Amino acid sequence: MTKAPIAVHNATRGTTLVSDGRVANWFWPRLRGLIGRAPLTPGQGLVIVPCHSIHTHFMGFAIDVVYVNRAQEVVGIDAAIAPWHFGGHYRGTRYVVELPPGTAQATSTQVGDSLCVEGCRT
Repeated sequence: MTKAPIAVHNATRGTTLVSDGRVANWFWPRLRGLIGRAPLTPGQGLVIVPCHSIHTHFMGFAIDVVYVNRAQEVVGIDAAIAPWHFGGHYRGTRYVVELPPGTAQATSTQVGDSLCVEGCRT
């Protein structure tokens, strides 16, 4: 997992999804994800790249998940996925952004929006 914080902005809506995030971009951090971690607070998030689908097994809290393609467009959103569930499968997903529940709605993020990730290469 990267040590330097990253940010994720919704360029279409002019909102910020993540202001203090991390990137999981190699095998072990992607495998672990948020398992065993404290619940995300507003502004926090995890970008998992590459990633095509997720699960919340062994997690103790719900998350929003935004699925993004290579063109940085949102191709799917799962709101407030509870622990012990699988996320959706959205065609063309390159990476996901895991967020505190309610973040997608609070930032008006919708399928088709363009995201900008600062601080990492997706």
